[in-house]
Amino acid sequence: MPKTKAAKKSPIKKTAKKDVQKPMTDKVIAVKSEKRKSSKKTVSKEPVIEIATPSEEKKEVISKYQVKEGDTGSPEVQAALLTKRIEKLVVHLKGNPADNHSRRGLLGIVSKRRRLLNYLAKKDHVRYKSISQKLGLGK
Repeated sequence: MPKTKAAKKSPIKKTAKKDVQKPMTDKVIAVKSEKRKSSKKTVSKEPVIEIATPSEEKKEVISKYQVKEGDTGSPEVQAALLTKRIEKLVVHLKGNPADNHSRRGLLGIVSKRRRLLNYLAKKDHVRYKSISQKLGLGK
């Protein structure tokens, strides 16, 4: 008569697993309870807000391509910033040809710049021509 899989397992192994697991759970509970007792944090009433300031390199690009004073969101500025990032990534990928994660990121940045430039070409062709000429793009 063939034995089933349940019959092949010995009851000794089951009890051994239970014995091993029990002390470990006791230790975990003890550690958690110690953490609760010792962790008394003071909560400040006013939240601290840190505003990220752009780097000097980024500030230069913004000031060079801005349409008006304080402009950081126009398509020209965005395309110029993306072009700067693309140039950095291309240099990185020349030194690290196997870095496929960065290569994928580069493709995303290039397509984002293309979408911005397509929008600008549709909205104002003169601005599109001037920015593509300044950035040294083919189209």
